[in-house]
Amino acid sequence: MVTRGSRLPRRQRLIGLWLLLSGISIFGGAVFALWLDSLAGLEGTARLLLWLGCFSGGGTIFLVGLLLERQLFTPLRHLQVQLARLVANPDARQDYPPEGWLRGLGPDLMRVREAWRADRERLATAHAEGARSAARIRQELETLLQVLDTPLLLCDHHRRLLLFNQAAETLFDGHPGLGLGKRLDTLLPISSLQDALGQLPDDGAPREILVPCDERWLHVILRRVPDSNHETLLTLTDTTAAWTSEMGARADIAEMLPVLRRHSASLTSAADALVGVRDDAPTGELGQRLEAVIDEESRALASQLERMGRLMEDMHREGERLVPLWSNDLWSSLNERQERESLRVTPIGMPAWLKGDAPTLLALLDSLLPRLSAHSGHGELEGEVCLGNRRVYLDLIWRGRPLGEKMLDEWRAERLDALPLAPRVSDVLRQHTSDAWSLADQDGEHARLRLPLPATERVGAPRPRTPPRPEFHDFGIAEMPSPDAELAARPLRTLEVVSFDTETTGLELRRGDTVVSIGACRIVNARLLASDIFDLKVDPERPIPPASTAIHGITDDDVAGAPPLNVALPRFRDYIGEAVILAHNAAFDLLAIQPPGGGVDFDMPVLDTLLLSRALDDSLDGHDLDSLADRYDLSFPPGTRHTALGDARVTAELWLSLLPRLEARGVETLEQGVALQASAFDKEDAFAS
Repeated sequence: MVTRGSRLPRRQRLIGLWLLLSGISIFGGAVFALWLDSLAGLEGTARLLLWLGCFSGGGTIFLVGLLLERQLFTPLRHLQVQLARLVANPDARQDYPPEGWLRGLGPDLMRVREAWRADRERLATAHAEGARSAARIRQELETLLQVLDTPLLLCDHHRRLLLFNQAAETLFDGHPGLGLGKRLDTLLPISSLQDALGQLPDDGAPREILVPCDERWLHVILRRVPDSNHETLLTLTDTTAAWTSEMGARADIAEMLPVLRRHSASLTSAADALVGVRDDAPTGELGQRLEAVIDEESRALASQLERMGRLMEDMHREGERLVPLWSNDLWSSLNERQERESLRVTPIGMPAWLKGDAPTLLALLDSLLPRLSAHSGHGELEGEVCLGNRRVYLDLIWRGRPLGEKMLDEWRAERLDALPLAPRVSDVLRQHTSDAWSLADQDGEHARLRLPLPATERVGAPRPRTPPRPEFHDFGIAEMPSPDAELAARPLRTLEVVSFDTETTGLELRRGDTVVSIGACRIVNARLLASDIFDLKVDPERPIPPASTAIHGITDDDVAGAPPLNVALPRFRDYIGEAVILAHNAAFDLLAIQPPGGGVDFDMPVLDTLLLSRALDDSLDGHDLDSLADRYDLSFPPGTRHTALGDARVTAELWLSLLPRLEARGVETLEQGVALQASAFDKEDAFAS
């Protein structure tokens, strides 16, 4: 890069030159006046005129410079700021109306601004009706996509993700490869999937493939979208339970069948031989040996049958329809169904996970509650989940006596008309390898009906459902250049950019200061993605000085238990992927994330908003983040200044504001942008705060 040394900005150099010329002129005039005064020996008015004449040159230079600064140069700088703000955002506030000798431009500038806005309003009005219709259709489609339980992915012919729904986000929770514009290869790096994508027919006929993903098996259906630019829709199903069942309990049963047949054949042969011996000429020794064989084979057969019973129970437990359920969710759904009947189940005790088919369980309990209410005479019941050895006991509790066996038999025979094929209650219980019985509590006042259900290994309450990402599709990505195209020649607007910032223990990075926080956000297709973020505290493995805490607010307690830098850096590198990185005063932040022995290379191109702003407006003072945020009408949400993620977001917004100004000057590619910022690089930037 070309360095500028420690040169002053152009405006400060001009002011220095003006003051230097004024000083030299005044000093020279004073020396000349002293010399003439000593020669001429003038007195009174003549001497005063001599001195005034000698000082007039320097004074004139000083006054003319002061007049130009106040009436021309300052108004020009303000006009430059206002025009830069208007180019970035036509609706930006107007803090600097023309002043000084440019005051006459005020009405013209206002007219240009109003005409610009009027054109935009007319254009918006012309398209309002179509936009409203398109927005309504888009909103309905987005809602439909987000409520679908089937994970969906849509990729373009370069295999970049154009769309994914919330079900896909849940399926790939925390995976760094999920995001708009990211390659499908990083999400599912399976060669068989890549081969299937390359061989899809264009008529939309589906192809199916089973692919491993971490510790799961995904059933993927691929379809080429007809009449598109070779875009592909992928629907995914987690078939881990079914595949595990196929390879586990079912495989064990298949292996048991020959053994059972062998034991059965041996038992039959021994029994036939024993019968023949007794009919012909019974002998005690031979009969005892045959009886011993029959006893041994019978025991082996009984053992195998018991094992088969356990395997059948495991198959029921692992069935696709039996899924983990949180007991409080089950009670809540049951109460919603019983609102009209004024029946209510109040959960007591500790909630727990169980395994079951939720729709059939709800229908079963739906049919049970009216019976229990009629039996107890109360519309209020209690629900409790008790943990057994290998089972979870779902109990319904009421004040009164237990149910009789006759009433339970009647209930088991009842058909559940709300379910397909109207199965009996006993069928649903059998599906869950369960039964039902009623017993009295030890207090002698309460009774309960108990349903044993399969247990699950999950612990802890379910995580709250996160709202869907505000951006989960961008079909404009399909129009972007190929990701294999030369990066330097790619337009700035089509770059995938990761804006990042770091907070550190101090500014002496070469003397032991290190990172305490890394924050980043992603820009795809000139669009800042609201939810695609990286925000990680880092354990600096040393105390954080109070002076640094006063700036970024991070204390030693905040980073206790956080990963150290050698763990955090690979995670951050995975988040960046193939993107270009962006920072404000990038030299400092790059130094922070590339410490000696860090072991992670950040060798991608770097864009720096400080250098780009300085190159665009070399005559303006103030290229720090606060000054530029004010110049381009950007704001920090409360409490986010000097946080890594907050500063990274504003840096990203600043980049989007600089884009139209760069394009207006013909700076349209990454290569041109890097060359422009190189012309403004200062070797002292790496030590700036």
